[in-house]
Amino acid sequence: MKLNIKYTDEQIDKIRQEGFIYTCACPSQVSEQIAYLRQLFSYQGNCITSGESLLDTKTHELIAEATFRAHEIMQQCLEDVLIHEKWDLETLDMPEGLRLRLDLKLSQ
Repeated sequence: MKLNIKYTDEQIDKIRQEGFIYTCACPSQVSEQIAYLRQLFSYQGNCITSGESLLDTKTHELIAEATFRAHEIMQQCLEDVLIHEKWDLETLDMPEGLRLRLDLKLSQ
C-alpha cells in the first residue's frame, strides 16, 4: 500500500511556513498533521517489511490502513481549506487579503 500524495513534503512545508509567518495556524495545523501521518505510515511500513517486529504484522497493517484513510481525509481537508480561503494553488501563497486581515488584527 502506498499513500496518495496530493501535496509534496515541500508543499506541505510551504503551507506551514506561510501559516507561521502570518500567524494563521489552521492551515498550518492541518499540514502538520499530514506530515505526522506520513511519518507514521512510513514507520508502520518499515515495521511490516523488516520482519523484526515484536508485534504481530497484522497490528502494523491495521495501523497503516487507518493512517492511510486519515491521510486521505486530511489531504482533502487541506485542499478544501486552501480553496475556501483562496490560496494560490500553484505557488501555495496565502492570499493577500488574508495576510492584510491578519496584519490588521495583530496591530490592534
